[in-house]
Amino acid sequence: MCTRSCTLSSSCCPHQSVAPGLHRCRAQGFEFENKIVGGAIPRNFVPAVEKGVVEALHEGPLAGYPAVDVRVTVYDGSYHVVDSSELAFKIAGSMGVKKALEAAHPILLEPLMTVEVEVPAECVGTVLGDLNARRGRIVMVEANGHIEIVKALVPQAEMLNYAASLNSMTGGQGSYAMEYAQYEEVPRELAGRIIEEHKMERHGAVAH
Repeated sequence: MCTRSCTLSSSCCPHQSVAPGLHRCRAQGFEFENKIVGGAIPRNFVPAVEKGVVEALHEGPLAGYPAVDVRVTVYDGSYHVVDSSELAFKIAGSMGVKKALEAAHPILLEPLMTVEVEVPAECVGTVLGDLNARRGRIVMVEANGHIEIVKALVPQAEMLNYAASLNSMTGGQGSYAMEYAQYEEVPRELAGRIIEEHKMERHGAVAH
């Protein structure tokens, strides 16, 4: 899961404030910034805040998938000599990020694979149709004698049992290889179904 425009509200938890405007570009990962000045939060408690943030990101708000490409900046907070503790700041970090992510318009991402398929020329039409049905994007088709080479970007989730399907389409004369290419946004309709299925699973688990 990725936050497209991660806008975190300030003063979103009892012990710390998180800076707004924390959007990160795709594939930049997680970044934690400490911009506390004047000792508003003792330095030894800042790692506890980060730990709470990391734990909250591990189970994001969309179908429980981890949240990625997020920058969190701690810039203010409060501290009580008696009541403050590492656990309190850890919980504060977790609560702040969860609240912020709910308002950040996150999106679901999925891995795309670069797939290269070699098939007899007479089978290429069937193979292309099958890849399109798997939400694949055809990148290249080229001939090499009686063999056609097809390159496509296909969601990893759609490549399950592809070996058996290719064998059936080509009478055992086709072969393929694939490797990770990149992450891309899950189509909105499909993402909605994934999120709803996750909610139903959670409700079912709670009921039992």
